[in-house]
Amino acid sequence: MVHQSIGKMLLGAAVIATGWAATPYPAGASEVQLHELLFNRAKRDKRRQEIRGTAPREQSRPRQSSRSNAAPARPVARISGPSYYTYAAPAVSTITLVSLLPDVTTTGAIGEEGADGLPPLMVLENDRFREALAYAPQDGLSIEPGIADAVRAHYAEHPAFLWVEGMNVNAAGEAVAALVNDAAAHGLQPDHYAVDLPPSGWSPVDPAARYRELLAFELTLTAHALRYAQDMKDGAVNPNKLSGYHDFTKDRLSAADAMTALVDADAPAKWLESLTPRQPDYARLQEELNVLRASTEDAIVIEQGTFIRPGDTSDALPMVIKAAREKMSEDTREKHADTLAAYADETLYDDTLVALIKDVQADLNLVSDGIVGPKTVSRLDGQSLSSRIERVELALERLRWHPEEYGARQVVINQPEYRVRYMESGETTLSMRAIVGKKSNQTYFFHDEIEHVVYDPYWGVPQSIIVNEMLPKLRRDPSYLDRNGYVVTTASGRQVSSSAINWYQFGSSVPYNVRQKPGPRNALGELKIMFPNSHAIYMHDTPAKNLFSRDNRAYSHGCVRLEDPRGMAAAVLGTSVDHVSSQLGGYEQVEKLAETVPVYVAYFTAWPNDEGVVDYHPDVYDRDSYLRRALDTVAKARSG
Repeated sequence: MVHQSIGKMLLGAAVIATGWAATPYPAGASEVQLHELLFNRAKRDKRRQEIRGTAPREQSRPRQSSRSNAAPARPVARISGPSYYTYAAPAVSTITLVSLLPDVTTTGAIGEEGADGLPPLMVLENDRFREALAYAPQDGLSIEPGIADAVRAHYAEHPAFLWVEGMNVNAAGEAVAALVNDAAAHGLQPDHYAVDLPPSGWSPVDPAARYRELLAFELTLTAHALRYAQDMKDGAVNPNKLSGYHDFTKDRLSAADAMTALVDADAPAKWLESLTPRQPDYARLQEELNVLRASTEDAIVIEQGTFIRPGDTSDALPMVIKAAREKMSEDTREKHADTLAAYADETLYDDTLVALIKDVQADLNLVSDGIVGPKTVSRLDGQSLSSRIERVELALERLRWHPEEYGARQVVINQPEYRVRYMESGETTLSMRAIVGKKSNQTYFFHDEIEHVVYDPYWGVPQSIIVNEMLPKLRRDPSYLDRNGYVVTTASGRQVSSSAINWYQFGSSVPYNVRQKPGPRNALGELKIMFPNSHAIYMHDTPAKNLFSRDNRAYSHGCVRLEDPRGMAAAVLGTSVDHVSSQLGGYEQVEKLAETVPVYVAYFTAWPNDEGVVDYHPDVYDRDSYLRRALDTVAKARSG
């Protein structure tokens, strides 16, 4: 009896300990009955929790994160990046040339010398213009409405020829016509700007025909000069209408402002030339375009998707070796002369050919692994002649989106090349490999100014990463942030433990700030170089140094990781690497630049390398295809 009483007491204590103290058990129940009552019920309740998804894990979890008393979990709604748009070209209307001219019935001749304070010769020229209005041409012209309005407003206020003197084209007209007719040299479509000069000879017995020729030339040249000015200064395509990844704040030149500048210029052609990008890279790309267009070489085209490992057999190998012959250095050519002489279009990628390709990869500043992949194919000029011409034309268009001049110092980040350059006076003084955003987290395309360097930085985790990547982990393991050196704070700045938060209640937005502490595991590494922008993109160090050895380096969430962050920080600060190194290893601190440095976060699949030779790179984000389609849309609209 004593043992039974003790047993009941122990079972009763167990009932209380398990939270069922309020549930009575039958009086006089035996020890076996009590045991079954207690533990069978526990099993049933555990089974119910498992069905509902609320059973406790084997490892302990904080009570605050339990969902047993919470509302149903919200589904995680991924935060997506910007999208690409269907490009809409500016409207183009077909009008008659005569509609651009003042009404002949309300425009009278001046009639006497010196009227309106004009010298006699100018009075004569103005009279000639008014006389010509009676023979205004009825030809059609396809032009943007804004340009038509600017032309119409000018001639209404100033009824006189700009490009004609006497009965012939003047020097200014010849110079401007020559410039717009050479638009193809800039990769622009020539028929968008072309103008036919009137023949130098004409019949005095038919002045009406001559006036029609002169007026048609006058109006067409003025309209096409305005279009040329707008396209040369800002590009034929508005980049901000391509995608949410393009962000250019430069004010676009209006037709009215272009008309005013053109008329006020002492030398209109010189003013138009001043709109051409003056960066050395633009001139180098123009030179490349001229060479390619004059080339009669057979196209070296390596089949798309070619990937050859040592020991593979591939029908694409002969074209790879042919391309390698064109790209290798003289030292490599001499070293492998016997192999090249003996090669007879074999398709087996044997050890001798692997050794040759490794040296060619080294010549091209690639990883010398002997694997013929996308980067190697691209650098071996695995593009047709027409494809290379197109890539240069697209690069020239993209450069026109930038300011006409870079400045004395600048940093250029070329995403398809995975490379960052620091430049002074147009020359590269520091060049390094970079890691850019993966295709799902693309690096934006914009320009800004570098303002400061942050040593031993905290990493402020973007909301997109918190929701897309961390939230699923936190639902499984609420202590994930605590264990990995992150600091979680509320909107008011109060620090909280990640394990104290019920992460199931959040879906598309998390109302907490998450920062990773400085240290060897910090995603930003030792330092970050800041050019504050709305996209939260900057340059920084990384602990994942192994990724720089890869040819494809699109791995980040959008920021730009640097192979030599200390060197870049020293360059933009105008100091030494030793100074930068001395600032590291302590606490987060900021050093401002004495003078901001422009930074161009750019995208060029054709771009001069450090020796000035144009290289070609894979279109990692498919942006070439979007730009090509946009330019085709503009061409279709302008064709009328």
